[in-house]
Amino acid sequence: MQEFANQSQMIKKFLEEGNTISGMVALDKFGCWSLPRRICDIKETGFPIESQWVTTDSGKRIKEYWMGKDQQELSF
Repeated sequence: MQEFANQSQMIKKFLEEGNTISGMVALDKFGCWSLPRRICDIKETGFPIESQWVTTDSGKRIKEYWMGKDQQELSF
């Protein structure tokens, strides 16, 4: 359980820094195999996260997440 909390904290910090994240980025940077679950955990704390489906150069559709506008305005 502690590992998931640490992943969520690292992902939240990554998003607060203005980055976007997808499953492959989460796996590569944080060893996170279940990004949607970590995103859900972060959202449950009240942190706004927005998302959209994007199509990669190879034609695959993936979900991309970023910090919601409301939180961005408060952070700067």
